[in-house]
Amino acid sequence: MRGHILIANLKFLILLWGINLTPVLLAYLMEEKWDTPVDGCMQFRDGRPLLGNHKTVRGVVGGILAGGAGALILNLPLWVGVLIGMLSMAGDLLNSFIKRRLGKTEGQEFPVMDQLLEGALPLVVLVLLAQVSLAGGIFLLLIFIATAHAGANFLNQVLRAEPFAGYTRRLRSRTRFREWRGCQTIGYPFHPIINIERTLYYHAFMKTVFKGLGLYAKGKQNALDIHCRKLEFVFPNLPPAFDQYTILFISDLHLDCMEGITEKAREVVHGLSPDLCILGGDYRTECWGSYSIAMENIKNLLADISPQDGIFAVLGNHDCLEMVSPLRERGVRFLINDNAVIERAGDRIWIAGVDDPYYFEGHDLDDAFMSIPKHGFSILVAHTPAIFRAAAGFGPRLYLCGHTHAGQVQIPGIGPVITHARVPRKLVYGQWQFGSMMGYTSSGLGTSGLPIRFGCRGEVALIRLKRGATQPVRPGE
Repeated sequence: MRGHILIANLKFLILLWGINLTPVLLAYLMEEKWDTPVDGCMQFRDGRPLLGNHKTVRGVVGGILAGGAGALILNLPLWVGVLIGMLSMAGDLLNSFIKRRLGKTEGQEFPVMDQLLEGALPLVVLVLLAQVSLAGGIFLLLIFIATAHAGANFLNQVLRAEPFAGYTRRLRSRTRFREWRGCQTIGYPFHPIINIERTLYYHAFMKTVFKGLGLYAKGKQNALDIHCRKLEFVFPNLPPAFDQYTILFISDLHLDCMEGITEKAREVVHGLSPDLCILGGDYRTECWGSYSIAMENIKNLLADISPQDGIFAVLGNHDCLEMVSPLRERGVRFLINDNAVIERAGDRIWIAGVDDPYYFEGHDLDDAFMSIPKHGFSILVAHTPAIFRAAAGFGPRLYLCGHTHAGQVQIPGIGPVITHARVPRKLVYGQWQFGSMMGYTSSGLGTSGLPIRFGCRGEVALIRLKRGATQPVRPGE
């Protein structure tokens, strides 16, 4: 008998957790889609919102449906789950009504009360169906309040809060969760568990495969075979003062991926005299954990690079906003949905840069091209080629990107198998053209996942801009 009651209680808690998590999960996944307020933006006679815009029809319906679906999964009657979902959502709405009357703003925490009604009303069903004692019901309610409060605290203090002053991204729960996984767990011992899928795939499965094939050592040797790739881009509308202008483009540095890569990179860039240097993002190897070694190695590499017009950079999917400050101190100017103008002899070109479009989805082309004249000569820097179609509408003459590593492992006769970019094959590596916009996708300097390469070399790209009558797309030697 006790075992039966214990199982019933556990099922009730699981069901209630699922119901209350569903509106939050829907808001995380759908953001502004179908977020019609339950109260229709009406105000009560006290002049305050009836409930608040954060209580949506999507959330209420989702909570009720989650109750029904959860009941079927837990082998409970469908009507029981739906009823519990309705009572929990009713308690949530009643709580919001009371909070508005007390002058609490939308989303403002009210510990215990926030969880009390949405847990207490459904308990009536449990007491009637499972004959739970009053003491047992109160105990269950306390467990629900404690766990739901912990979840609400994580939601409000982490996913809905800026991590530091001067936060430059649009505040979105999805982005903040990804930042928390990759950037806010630097000092935590359990970040490999939070990012378990990458740990298992690369460090357990793929590493074992390459070692089993006897290719791992050769792959590491290939990864250190870095070279300087020299390229030319010809533009008929290039401002005359920028004819023969050179740009050193280095993407996917990953300078903590293996021993010796920083030293090799320094050998490659030593003696180059570019007019401008652009860093294309991905400064560390993992998507989580400490980035201190990567930052130190980047500073060492930049000691061998002294371009006349400075060093610009964008962020990649492996990077954290917290990396910006230490590199700014080294003189690097980050373009996070921003642009900069370079002047020579009265002529101008603009360098526009966007935040990572791949993982953090922080790119904003409107902001990046703001203030650039319609017919101004501009170069766009993005970590990935993924936004090439949207970018072309803003008229950049050149699009510089990386991220794909040219596959990092290419199969003869087939090419790269995994590129992490949903783009045409011609955009995966090398020079390409889309309409009037030319582009270059770098194979990257370092490696990601495993410190190996096959069929493609790591590189830095030395790009020369030329003024001419034609626009050929041909790789340099």
